[in-house]
Amino acid sequence: MNTKYIDLINQTYYFPQEEFTLNKDHLEFHKIDLMKLVEQYGTPLKFTYLPAISNNIKRAKNWFRSAMEKNKYEGKYYYCYCTKSSHFSYVMNEAFKNNIHIETSSAFDINIVENLLAQGKINKSTYVICNGFKRDQYIENIARLINNGHKNTIPIIDNYEELDLLTSEIKGKFKIGIRIAAEEEPKFEFYTSRLGIGYKNIVSFYRKQILENPNLELKMLHFFINTGINDTAYYWNELVKCIKVYIALKRECPSLDGLNIGGGFPIKNSLAFEYDYQYMIDEILNQIKIACDEEEVEVPNIFTEFGSFTVGESGGAIYQVLYQKQQNDREKWNMIDSSFITTLPDTWAINKRFVMLAVNRWNDTYERVLLGGMTCDSDDYYNSEQNMNAIYLPKYSKEKPLYIGFFNTGAYQETIGGYGGLHHCLIPQPKHILIDRDENGILATEVFSEAQTSEDVLNILGYK
Repeated sequence: MNTKYIDLINQTYYFPQEEFTLNKDHLEFHKIDLMKLVEQYGTPLKFTYLPAISNNIKRAKNWFRSAMEKNKYEGKYYYCYCTKSSHFSYVMNEAFKNNIHIETSSAFDINIVENLLAQGKINKSTYVICNGFKRDQYIENIARLINNGHKNTIPIIDNYEELDLLTSEIKGKFKIGIRIAAEEEPKFEFYTSRLGIGYKNIVSFYRKQILENPNLELKMLHFFINTGINDTAYYWNELVKCIKVYIALKRECPSLDGLNIGGGFPIKNSLAFEYDYQYMIDEILNQIKIACDEEEVEVPNIFTEFGSFTVGESGGAIYQVLYQKQQNDREKWNMIDSSFITTLPDTWAINKRFVMLAVNRWNDTYERVLLGGMTCDSDDYYNSEQNMNAIYLPKYSKEKPLYIGFFNTGAYQETIGGYGGLHHCLIPQPKHILIDRDENGILATEVFSEAQTSEDVLNILGYK
């Protein structure tokens, strides 16, 4: 009878996979022996595997290059990193090794851009796409960047007032974009995104406020779908509407030459994850080219803003199962040495699922369990896998410690969880390490931040 954990994984998924392999009964992630990390650094532990960031950027660039060749698409492609997914310097340093561009969403982002410029991580040719709702500080920072000579800064107009705010601060001519207020999915509680300007109002907005202003150069139409780029009737319908707006605007505005198809690619959230990235890119470019050719307008340059896709698959977290509580005849709770609310807040806030696997003891028998965090909060739990609606792990044993890993957690979790600050029930922030490879493929690790101490927390609370 196949009762081992390894048997369960093999009969449920295609395994091993590109990034997940086994070394005896230990899990490896990109050929990293995770048990060695546990032995060296302990748990709870967060880690970032930096090469995964560059790898995904290169994959996307290759997909777009291939699609442009296949479709004889004459525009250019610009990969932008969406900073709100992770603002950390180690992410930026790795991402900008790949000749990419940047998308910002708030005032302090511009300070990061200026720091990157000063360090030579980006340069004057780097596009800075400024999204988000803009008020005084953000407007002031954008204006400073442009006034200091960064002409490839493109503020994306989100509402009618922003244009006046920008022109009052920026000296001379500057580039702008317009964000389309896309219609939301039918299941949403509202019909239209709060961000951007409605489809039907964009051409008239251009005529009234942009056309006659010699200091404004409209370069980009920005199209963002909150649910990301997915093969659904909803996505294709919104894309077609966007293309129609681009064509109508292009006829009146020769300077318009960029289409930003914001909305990211999904990332793996289960070993059963399937997504045909190349097909989606092929079809998007094909739809744009067909529509533009029919209307005899030039195809736009394509910009994308990938945040989670850039950084998500680089991150992971490892916990130890400290204890098992049998709460009734059916429910066994494996208690971890941290909190889901504080370290993986999306599992609590939006019911997000990550790839979850045992790190060790793959040759042991398994059982069905629930996972609980250490806070005294009834919502601090993780109870289902994406495609199984249950969690199965090697059987708990006091004598044989069990470690579990959550993978592809690199986007949003640190900022939403309040990195460096206070956490629910004062559960300390885990140690965080960076993992890289040198030119010979040799692994190197370093501690980015130590686990939070009581002194750190008491300082924040004003006791010291």
